[in-house]
Amino acid sequence: MSLQEQFEQAQADSKNLPERPDNQTLLKIYALFKQASSGDASGERPGMTDFVGRAKFDAWAELKGTSQDQAKQQYIDLIEDLK
Repeated sequence: MSLQEQFEQAQADSKNLPERPDNQTLLKIYALFKQASSGDASGERPGMTDFVGRAKFDAWAELKGTSQDQAKQQYIDLIEDLK
């Protein structure tokens, strides 16, 4: 199975986890997904009143410089650990 196929399978698996991950883990899942699918963070950082958007953007921005393939593998590994 190719890395892309494993990534797509992990996306499907993420919707059927036995229990909902804590917020920090959810942020990590989001950031790895964005890095894997879109590359480095881009666009404006959300404003002070958008707490959720700002946290998501910051988590994604922390992965700057991580290759998309590395992010896909980390995403796959994280979802596997949560199953």
